[in-house]
Amino acid sequence: MTQDEVTAEQAYVDRLYARLDALRARTATELAAVRRSGPVGTHQNRSERDSFASLHEQRLAQLEAVEDRLAFGRVDLRDGARRYIGRLGLSDEEQTQLLVDWRAPAARDFYQATAASPGEIVRRRHLATRGRTVIGVEDEALDLDSMDARQRSSLTGEGALLAAVGAHRTGRMGDIVATIQSEQDRVIRSELAGPLVVQGGPGTGKTAVALHRAAYLLYTYRERLSRHGVLLVGPNPLFLRYIEQVLPSLGETGVVLATAADLYPGVSGVHEPRADVAALKGDVRMARVLARAVQARQRVPDGSRVLAVGSQRLTLTPADVATARSRARRSHKPHNVAREGFLRDLLDVLAGRLASSIGTTLTSDNREGLLEDLRESRDVRRELNLGWLPVSPEQLLTDLFADPVRLEAAAPDLDPRERELLHRDRGAAWTVPDVPLLDELAELLGDVASGDRAGEAAARAQRAEDIANAQAALRNVDSAIRPTAEQIADRFAESGPVLTVAERAESDRSWAYGHLVVDEAQELSPMMWRLLMRRSPSRSMTLVGDVAQVGSADGASSWGAVLDPYVEGRWRLAELTVNYRTPAQVMRLASDVLAAAGIDAPAPESVREGEWKPVAHEIARGDTAAVAQAVRAELELLGEGRLAVLTVRGADAALRTALIAELPEGTVGAGADTLERPVSVLSVADAKGLEFDAVVLVEPGDILAGSARGPNDLYVALTRPTQRLRVLHSDPLPAGLTDLAAD
Repeated sequence: MTQDEVTAEQAYVDRLYARLDALRARTATELAAVRRSGPVGTHQNRSERDSFASLHEQRLAQLEAVEDRLAFGRVDLRDGARRYIGRLGLSDEEQTQLLVDWRAPAARDFYQATAASPGEIVRRRHLATRGRTVIGVEDEALDLDSMDARQRSSLTGEGALLAAVGAHRTGRMGDIVATIQSEQDRVIRSELAGPLVVQGGPGTGKTAVALHRAAYLLYTYRERLSRHGVLLVGPNPLFLRYIEQVLPSLGETGVVLATAADLYPGVSGVHEPRADVAALKGDVRMARVLARAVQARQRVPDGSRVLAVGSQRLTLTPADVATARSRARRSHKPHNVAREGFLRDLLDVLAGRLASSIGTTLTSDNREGLLEDLRESRDVRRELNLGWLPVSPEQLLTDLFADPVRLEAAAPDLDPRERELLHRDRGAAWTVPDVPLLDELAELLGDVASGDRAGEAAARAQRAEDIANAQAALRNVDSAIRPTAEQIADRFAESGPVLTVAERAESDRSWAYGHLVVDEAQELSPMMWRLLMRRSPSRSMTLVGDVAQVGSADGASSWGAVLDPYVEGRWRLAELTVNYRTPAQVMRLASDVLAAAGIDAPAPESVREGEWKPVAHEIARGDTAAVAQAVRAELELLGEGRLAVLTVRGADAALRTALIAELPEGTVGAGADTLERPVSVLSVADAKGLEFDAVVLVEPGDILAGSARGPNDLYVALTRPTQRLRVLHSDPLPAGLTDLAAD
C-alpha cells in the first residue's frame, strides 16, 4: 500500500513539474520576445518594454528557484478534498489550483493543525522527494475516526521532522518550509506592525523562523514592503553567506543582507579587538558627545573682525554671529543644512552695512549685486566659514578622536581614562563600533542642499510621466507578480534599467525600510540600536536572539532595556522552547556551564537525546597535531557532513593554518570558502548562528576567561553541534564540564 501511495503521489508531482516547466518556457519565450523588440519608439513604448522585461525576469527567477522540493505536503479535508502545499502557488490553464503557496492562508492548517484541534483536516501528509522523484510519504492522523483502513495503514509519525534534524549539514542553511512546527508557524505569521522579539535558546530555529517570516511578510504585504524593502542584519559575513540561499529558495530575492559593520554606506568596519573600547563607543552617552562635537563647529569669534570688501571695510561683531547662530539652531535642521540660513542671515547683515558704507540703502534692486561683492571677498568667505564650516561625518569623527582638546570639550562627562580609550590615529581603519557613530553624525550633520529648484521640479514632472507610463504597461499583468507603477518608474528611466529598490536602499543611508530583521540582536550596542531605529521609522521589525548567548560587553541583558526607550509597551515577545538542533546530552552540559557561572537561563527542550555522548580529551597546550588527530577521528565517525573546530578569538587563525598543513588538501576551509569544506576553524563569535554535525572545542578555559561574557561564549560554542561534541583541553575543565567522560 505504501508503494501504491508513492506511485500516486509521483503522478501528481509529475503534473506539478510539467506545469512548472510550461510556465518557465512561456515566460522565457515572452522575455525573449520583449528583448528582441529593442528600445525603440516613444518614451512610453520604451518604458513598457522595460517594464515587461522586468516582470518576466522576476517571474523566471522565481520559477527557477523552486525546483527543489516543489511540493512537500498535502492535507486531506473532511469533505474529501485534497490540498497540496509547496513553495509557490500553481494553477492549471483553467485556473484550477494545483499547489498552494506555503505562505497563503489556505496553508496555515498544514502547520498549525493538531489532533486536539484538527479543524477541517483529517490527515496531514509529508512528501519526501529527491529531485523530481517521490521517495516516500509520511502521514499524521489528526482525526482517526474520519479515516478509512487504507488511510490508517500509512500513518508513520514524526519522521519528517526527525529526518530533517538528523540530516548531515551542508555548510549552508536550508529552509525548513516542509517541517515548520506549530510554535514556529505562529511566529512566522504574526502581524507586521511593531517590533516582534523572537527569544529562543540554541537550536530552536530562531534564524530559520526569521527568514521564513521575511518571506511570509513579503508575500502577504507585497505592495507595502516591496516599495521600501526589507533589511536583514546578521552578526558577521560568514553568517550571511551561510543563510544567503534560504530566501531565494522561498521565492524572495529582494531582501538586503548586511552586517552591522556595513550599515553606513562607504565604510566597512573591522573588528575592534578591545572590548572596553567597543563598550564605550556603544554607550548611549556617545550621542551627547557627538552632539557637542557638532555644536563646537558652530563658532562665535572672540572679538570683532574687520573685513575687506573691495575698497570698503566692514565690521562683523560677535553679536552678529551669535544671533545668526541662534536662529540657525532654532531651525532644528542638520548642521550642513542649517548653515544655509546662518550664511544668509550674516550676508544680509553685511549687505546692509556695505550699502551704508557706499552711501545707499539696501533694496531688492541692488541686493544681488551687493551679495555678489560679499561672496567675492576673501575675508568674508573666511570668517563665515570659520563660523559654520560644512563637515563630513568621517572628518568630524577623525578630528574628534585624534585631538584630545576637541574630545575633552565635547566629552566633559567622560573621565580621562575613557577619553584615552577613544583615541584614534588619523588614517586608522574604521571599526564596527565606529559605524553607528558615523551614522549618528550623518544624522546631525545632514547633506549640503543642492539648491537646484528648477532641476527638482523637472525631476518631479519626469517621475509623474514615468508612473503614468508604467500604469499603462501594467494592465492585464498577472496580479501574482505585479509590482507597483512607482516601482517600475523607480527602476526604469529613459536610458534603461537603473537600480532595484534593494540596490537603492543598500546605498542610501537615509533609506526607511518597510521591515527590519535582526539576527543575534542581543549583541547590538545602544548606539547601534539608535542607527537601526532610524532605518525603521515605522518600528516594524523582527528581532531574533537569546540574552543567554550575549557575547559582547555592550550587548543586551533584557529586551525591555533595549526597546522600551523607543516603543515602550508596544513590542511583543514570542518564545521558542523546543531545541531541534542540539542533542539533549549536549544541551544539559551547556546549561551546567551557565548554572556554574550563576546565570539563570531556562534550557530549551531537545527533541532527541543524541546517539553519542560528549567527550573530553586532555592534550598539551598548543599541540596542533593532537587537534588534527581529533578532527580525523570525528570525520571518520561522521562519514560526511560538516565539522567545526572552535577556539577563542585570536587563536583561530594560527590553528587554521596548522590544520591546513596537518590535514589532507581541501579538508579545511579558509576565506570565502570556509563553510564549503568539511572542516571550518572559527572563533566563537564567528560561529554564532551556525550549526555543524560535529564540533571539536579547543581550550574551553581560554574561552571562559577570554571576556567578561566568557560563560555565554562557552555556552554558544557547546551548542553548535547537531550530533557530536569533543572537548580538547590542557588546563583543568571549567566548572560545568568536569563530568565530561574522558575519551
